[in-house]
Amino acid sequence: MWERNPVIFLLLATAVIMVGTIVTMVLPFAYVNTERDAIASVVPYSALELAGRDVYIKEGCNNCHTQTVRPLVAEVIRYGDYSKSGEFVHDRPHLWGSRRTGPDLARIGGNYPDQWHYDHMREPAAMAPGTNMPPYDFLDNRDVDPELTRRKMEVLGFPYSDEEIQALAGKTDMDAMVAYLQKLGSDIPWREQQRVTLVGELVNPFAGDPAAIVEGRELYERNCAACHGSGLSGGFAADLTALNYPEEIFFRIIHDGIQPLRMPGFATLGNERLWKIVSYMDSEQVAP
Repeated sequence: MWERNPVIFLLLATAVIMVGTIVTMVLPFAYVNTERDAIASVVPYSALELAGRDVYIKEGCNNCHTQTVRPLVAEVIRYGDYSKSGEFVHDRPHLWGSRRTGPDLARIGGNYPDQWHYDHMREPAAMAPGTNMPPYDFLDNRDVDPELTRRKMEVLGFPYSDEEIQALAGKTDMDAMVAYLQKLGSDIPWREQQRVTLVGELVNPFAGDPAAIVEGRELYERNCAACHGSGLSGGFAADLTALNYPEEIFFRIIHDGIQPLRMPGFATLGNERLWKIVSYMDSEQVAP
């Protein structure tokens, strides 16, 4: 019998493994992550974004951050619409990753203003209390090499102009990293698709509750102070002490965010926590 002949058995086993490899790996690579699978809104990286992607790889960011949202309810609620293969058509190599020591970054683009990313890269704990991410302030001291980036764009077949390459002069690795992060997910109009419609009158269930105000202050300091300053006093984002908006307006803004200003929504905190933040903000408003 053939199974008693080691040579024949080895050849047959090898053939089976090769067939499995072709079906599960070679054929998908031939049809996925190619122009046939492209999404029209997804465009190649600019010169600065590509330089930032190389910094991301060089610093090993993909060891702690994934760039793929799985089609699971919990992930879609937290990170946005699940990832499609056409989003990665310009990625060589892809940076999906497998570990989330830090959050997924597939939808980070446009979620925060540039200054948030600069401050976060320089001093992560100041923007995200409790993080174990190390500071990357040294990226401010490394310059982008325009000619190296030109050669990379030529190899990858990405479009560029001489003016775009020349504009890299004086740019740092920090500038490039921020540009790359702002690119991630920005080609996919998932925010409009995900937005939750708030129906009916919104009433604060914790209005005037001292305990809710105390908890709201803690939630504000943890989630909002990095941009708006401790005590609503303002940072690189607006001073909130004199806005005097109705509570419903505050709630809607915090819930949905303000995309033109790149303020993210915080719907994932849950309505109760959002109302407690609103209660704290309302308690600190300065009378007009």
